[in-house]
Amino acid sequence: MRNRAKNQIKNQIELYLIRHGSTVSNEEHRYLGQTDEPLSAEGIRQLKERALDWKLPIPELVFASPMQRCLQSATLLFPSVTVMEVPEWKEMDFGRFEGKNYEQLKNNPDYQAWIDSGGTIAFPGGENRQEFVCRTICGMENVLELLSERLQQRWCPECGSLGTVRVAALVHGGTIMALLSHYAGGDFYDYQVANGRGYHCGILLQGGTVKMQIKEKL
Repeated sequence: MRNRAKNQIKNQIELYLIRHGSTVSNEEHRYLGQTDEPLSAEGIRQLKERALDWKLPIPELVFASPMQRCLQSATLLFPSVTVMEVPEWKEMDFGRFEGKNYEQLKNNPDYQAWIDSGGTIAFPGGENRQEFVCRTICGMENVLELLSERLQQRWCPECGSLGTVRVAALVHGGTIMALLSHYAGGDFYDYQVANGRGYHCGILLQGGTVKMQIKEKL
């Protein structure tokens, strides 16, 4: 009976999915992917203000891309919580477009071909969207496995509940678009979000099924 109840219950995860604060390249509207650029002074100021405005509950766990801009953002928002790095959550590899902006690329035929594809073909010398989404989802599956184990440790046979785990993830704009388009439905570009913004989501784990619901935009 106990195992059956475990399989039937909806295991709840509260996820705050947040894009890192701004960097100099972000502010100059340049493609910033694999370059490990830190937050700008404006990005630091921005996140400090957000931390005061949001009054987010302190998460049990904080996950982040291993890139400086995400790790710094995690520390600024949640200084008391240890950050766990998720290597698969690095931003997309923009290849030869890295560090360039629209004005520098608008007459490039490779760039026009990428635009015409709806952003689905590979960046020259970089990743395509499908590769990036698969990599990002792999990272999420690893995170969910860890969180599922934590939930199972809280199993209460008397009340039939596993409770809730509250976590935050400091990642890239592309990572957010990949995760939400996969788990919540919709188009990849439906989930573009500014630096220092994100989504509060609920995740239900039931058997082998993962359901993600957006509760609010941050």
